[in-house]
Amino acid sequence: MKHAALCCALVMVLSAGVCLAATPVPEVPAKGMVTMVDIGAKACVPCKMMAPILEELEKEYQGKAAVLFIDVWEHREQGAKFGLKLIPTQIFYDKAGKETYRHEGFMDKAAISEKLDALLAQ
Repeated sequence: MKHAALCCALVMVLSAGVCLAATPVPEVPAKGMVTMVDIGAKACVPCKMMAPILEELEKEYQGKAAVLFIDVWEHREQGAKFGLKLIPTQIFYDKAGKETYRHEGFMDKAAISEKLDALLAQ
């Protein structure tokens, strides 16, 4: 009985640890794909405004382009890695993995689609 209670407690602790873990950082750029990464934070206002746009674009470009998000409040080292000055920042990469465009601040769906479509047409 004591053993079973200890096992249950351990499972609860491990489960809580998994739930509290940060979201994994995606590979940027995605290999062999046009990529747009939005680097921001789930709690910043313009980032929150972009979240539904990114979800829509991820579905619309599935299999054609990678639409990624990195939360720099969860992964602080990513800000320096990408040389950020402010969030959100969107970085676009061509199929070869070369950065082609960078935008700081809120970016609407039409502007993101225009950049992705231009990169896909190359």
